[in-house]
Amino acid sequence: MSVLYTTEALSTGDGRNGEVRTLDGVFDAALAVPKEMGGPGGDKTNPEQLFAAGYAACFHNGLRLIAGERKLKLTGSTITSTVSLLALDEGKRFSLAIKLSAHLPGLDQATADQLMETTHQVCPYSNVTRGNVDVVLEATV
Repeated sequence: MSVLYTTEALSTGDGRNGEVRTLDGVFDAALAVPKEMGGPGGDKTNPEQLFAAGYAACFHNGLRLIAGERKLKLTGSTITSTVSLLALDEGKRFSLAIKLSAHLPGLDQATADQLMETTHQVCPYSNVTRGNVDVVLEATV
């Protein structure tokens, strides 16, 4: 195994009500606990949104790469990553539930479903979550 890329992020302040930034300065964001969880919410992000954005982008990149290898034409494809925070053991432990929804116009349903499954086998986020988090795949054409 060879390392292709490494990055670092720093959390400061009050965790979910603090700040996160990458050490290279490219990304810097204020965080707030969502109103649904008893926090202030507002125009600040949260860890679940950051995870959802990263997963959607990574999965979409993998999907487009595999489609290209198979000579499948993808125009207007999108991936929506829905991440839910789950309370386990009466809120003493937590987990995530994830749904990846692809819109793959121009493909037939069987090809779209197979492309999603193949991508799920190679995407780094999928490999990290496999066996730990339920990930539901959905494709529409």
